[in-house]
Amino acid sequence: MGLDKMEAQPLTIRASADQAIVWANDRLYLLDQRILPNEEAYIELQSARDTAGAIRDMVVRGAPAIGITAAFGVVLAARSCFRASPDGWRDLLVDELQALAEARPTAVNLCWALERMQRLFPGIGGADPEPRLLREAQSIHREDIAANRTMGEFGAGLIEATTSVITHCNAGALATGGYGTALGVIRSAHAAGRIGMVYADETRPWLQGSRLTAWELARDRIPVTLLTDGAAASRMAQGGIGWIIVGSDRIAANGDVANKIGTYNLAVAARYHGVKVMVAAPTSTIDMTVRCGKDIPIESRDPAEVLQCGGRWVGAAGVDAWNPVFDVTPAALVDAIVTERGVVLSPDSQKMAELMSR
Repeated sequence: MGLDKMEAQPLTIRASADQAIVWANDRLYLLDQRILPNEEAYIELQSARDTAGAIRDMVVRGAPAIGITAAFGVVLAARSCFRASPDGWRDLLVDELQALAEARPTAVNLCWALERMQRLFPGIGGADPEPRLLREAQSIHREDIAANRTMGEFGAGLIEATTSVITHCNAGALATGGYGTALGVIRSAHAAGRIGMVYADETRPWLQGSRLTAWELARDRIPVTLLTDGAAASRMAQGGIGWIIVGSDRIAANGDVANKIGTYNLAVAARYHGVKVMVAAPTSTIDMTVRCGKDIPIESRDPAEVLQCGGRWVGAAGVDAWNPVFDVTPAALVDAIVTERGVVLSPDSQKMAELMSR
């Protein structure tokens, strides 16, 4: 759909990680995360197709943020479908919802949000669906921010003494409705005086760690140092690292965790070095219909993302690249899953079921 050709529309707010998703002027605005930290600009979206394209093209990323964005995409879709056919808007909406659902297959929050919005359809009757759907999308947004702050307190409580931590990819305000999952824990722990240094993996090939996580933490004046992805194990060997703290895009019923590619490497190295692993994610990221990590669909992207860097071709001619977006960390390597409903230590199927029944 060519989002790279769309002009960013100015807003009367300062670009902020806590305002990466904005509903204003009856439009959806997304802070374009592809161009951070060098540029801070919003893209205006006026349709569900544009919203699906923004999710697919990484304007917005992070499972909770994708879910919130998709919910607002339903609002835009309902608006256009109702205007086209006040009596048949539900039928017209089917293709729009499908486009949103197919934008990113691994992030379960996407389908969770779409299903939550769809549950409202029968009760709307013959009225204009936009006001009711907009209230629900805004509720999803507010609830995510509140959940992140609760997770932050729960996760910070697991860090008993001042230590340094390693995080991977970006699980901050940019990846959520605000505050963050993994970075929410880090923010709360830093406020409590329990974080000495945050080491942020650069996170190839999209460099979410260097471009986004470091940008967020530096703005909050939380000490941060970048690591190349391959340096984390060596840094653990030097000592002083108490926790690996990451987010998740989908957690299986047995506690296996799908997250940004490279998370599994960290967890294996952490176990060898006696470093604990904490996964912070809302319960909307937990998919109890998926028995274990092997059943989680793992998205693959264009090999060119690996073969290029900063727009320049760096791969040898004729060489292909394997570019899975996520990997699966077995529950046996996870010390704690932190959610807004509570903490699961040494997760397994029984403990996850107990959490979800609360």
